[in-house]
Amino acid sequence: MSVISTKSSTAAKTSAKTSAKTSAKIGDKASHLLSDFTTDPRVVVISAIAVFVSAAGVLAGAGLLELIKLATNIAYFGKFSFADLKLQNSPLGLWTVLVPVAGSLIIGLMARFGSEKIRGHGIPEAIEAILLGRSRLDPKVAILKPLSSAISIGTGGPFGAEGPIIMTGGAIGSLIAQMLPVTDNERKTLLVAGAAAGMTTVFGTPIAAIMLAVELLLFEWTPRSFIPVTVAAVVAAVGRTFLHMPAPLFPFTGSVDISVLQLGAWMLIGILSGLLSGVLTQLVYGFEDLFLKLPIHWMWWPLIGGLVVGLGGLIEPQALGVGYDNLASMLSGDVVLKAALLLLVVKAVIWSVALGSGTSGGVLAPLLIMGGAMGTALSGYLPAASPGFWALLAMAATMGGTMRSPLTATFFAVELTGNTHVLLPLIAACCSAHGVTVLLMRRSILTEKVARRGHHLVREYRVDPFALTRVRDVMTKAVESVADTMTLHGAAAFLTDPKTSHPSFPVVDANHHVLGVIDPPSVLRWRRAGKHRTATLGQLLTGSKITVAYPDEYLDRLADRLMQVNVSHLPVISREDQRLVGYIGWKDLMRVRARLQAEETQKTAFFGAR
Repeated sequence: MSVISTKSSTAAKTSAKTSAKTSAKIGDKASHLLSDFTTDPRVVVISAIAVFVSAAGVLAGAGLLELIKLATNIAYFGKFSFADLKLQNSPLGLWTVLVPVAGSLIIGLMARFGSEKIRGHGIPEAIEAILLGRSRLDPKVAILKPLSSAISIGTGGPFGAEGPIIMTGGAIGSLIAQMLPVTDNERKTLLVAGAAAGMTTVFGTPIAAIMLAVELLLFEWTPRSFIPVTVAAVVAAVGRTFLHMPAPLFPFTGSVDISVLQLGAWMLIGILSGLLSGVLTQLVYGFEDLFLKLPIHWMWWPLIGGLVVGLGGLIEPQALGVGYDNLASMLSGDVVLKAALLLLVVKAVIWSVALGSGTSGGVLAPLLIMGGAMGTALSGYLPAASPGFWALLAMAATMGGTMRSPLTATFFAVELTGNTHVLLPLIAACCSAHGVTVLLMRRSILTEKVARRGHHLVREYRVDPFALTRVRDVMTKAVESVADTMTLHGAAAFLTDPKTSHPSFPVVDANHHVLGVIDPPSVLRWRRAGKHRTATLGQLLTGSKITVAYPDEYLDRLADRLMQVNVSHLPVISREDQRLVGYIGWKDLMRVRARLQAEETQKTAFFGAR
């Protein structure tokens, strides 16, 4: 019996050493393969697919702009035409009040019997699909969203086309991805690629579209997603030239001298734009809350919003529609103080009411107009600058503050005007507005919608602390272990002893090499399998597969291994001699979280402190 026991123990030790050496080689190889990024050649395939997604997005964007013209001409002029007619020149007179009402009724019916996802400005729905819906969008959305938006804007809705086309382009990317064998992350990338292509098509702003993807939609900053999205945006920028779409949309050649006084004015515009962003966000969701209290189905809410839009149009016709003419006028300095204030007030009211009622339309163009109107009204009280300069700064800052995307807003304004000389003032104003809204509001106008549906979003991107922390930094070094000579009966008694402080223990031989891990479930399995109570742990662990960790490993890989083998603890062994040097479990991993919290809260002065 002793001979058999010795042979079994020797076999267990040999198996353990072989397994540990194999694991060490694998660990060495994995450590050698570590790199700055985890992107693989698959990104080339996804980028190639993004080209087709972008082409479809360009067609969808161009089609939406044409649909808006058609809807405008039918609603206000009774003509089936794609001519660029201005709804302010409509011969309907006072009857124009009913045009937005009719359009809103159609949208309510489309949302009720088509898809409820066409309500609103589209970007929150895209975010929700990315984070919660595995980046899958309904085919109906790709059809109904641009159609409903064209009807809404074409019948006077004070919206832009960018939100709907972002949603439409995203739906196209998602649909193409759903036809192919791709991962959820790749499907997300293609969805965002379609959204970036759509935005680029409408405004001719590929860099801003890429930044919007990074700041708002991707929820990561990796080459695997950034490269395909960039490909889609660039392809769309080239593609729109074949359709003879203008770029930049609103040329602006103004400039300003750089000085301390000017810097103060840039920041002031940013702060005021941030406050305006807060007011506009509160208006939208304040009106939405009022609509929620109405004793009627939400299908009829756009009807009420349409009536407010129609009445607002009687007061200030320039507040209706996408209002691109307003942007051009403000940038050229042709809007006077009274007209700017009237446009700001009327646009803010009808836009927030209409959006709160659940109709379909975008937020970017209205934010630019309202911000530009504020900048125009303030320009007489600010330091001298080129006509339209302060309007441009307020446009970008209001957009950046409201959307919490300062880089997107900065590059958007530069590309929209083709003027790189205003880059410094723009980033100063947008950053100031961003700081104001971050400090004053918990949510942006885009994420508040998702939060109201019960989902919490975090838009702060950080390096995973698990990817920076090694096993040796958090492992338990004073390891309690059991000898391989302990019997099954002894192990059961040991684990059930009230003085035993841990649920599992590594089993080691005389040379401190790990043979395996014991815990109450493993003892129970052996007893049920009929193993004799006098069998040693060395015998019982013969041939068993050992999963171990190494001191120089990073925790992100270790966390994956814990999940794969479905255990809560792993022995840590030296790579050199495979001896036990530590023990690590999920509680040790939580120390990283505690350390991160300490870095955020504990204040330390290294110089001058006593």
